[in-house]
Amino acid sequence: MTVEQPKDPLTVTFTCDGQAVGKMRNELDVTMTEPMEEHFTLATDEGPFHGGDATAPPPLALFVGGLTGCIMTQLRAFAKRMDVKIDDLRVETKVSWQWTPKGRIYETAPKSFDIDIFLESSSAFDQQVALIQAAKKGCFVEQTLSVANKVTHRIKSDDGFVAID
Repeated sequence: MTVEQPKDPLTVTFTCDGQAVGKMRNELDVTMTEPMEEHFTLATDEGPFHGGDATAPPPLALFVGGLTGCIMTQLRAFAKRMDVKIDDLRVETKVSWQWTPKGRIYETAPKSFDIDIFLESSSAFDQQVALIQAAKKGCFVEQTLSVANKVTHRIKSDDGFVAID
């Protein structure tokens, strides 16, 4: 089945409704709302360090898995469009953060995002490189990490939502 490419940019929007259950487990209802609707149910949990039961992956595991899965998806999807043959594909991703204790809490900062691609292909090496360059630009997660973003937080009060700086 061939899907016609849109001529103009589209907005892709996901929402997530999370509910705390158990000690540290979170149940997440994730919905793609634009340009089509798809629904997913996920869960996260923490291990004993944070007082959880490790009944689901921690959020960082889903994050690194999402980054890896995103680039792999784009490589395979774009290979078809760019006539690049993929005989086998494996990706190793390593993400590191700085973790700094601050009294009884801590602060974090990203340190590195390293993605090693093991691509077996009979296509020319320059075509493989062009494929990776295109996939990088098409990977939503990688593009999100590649630019400065503003993340807003609000808390529901009796008078409505209050922005948290």
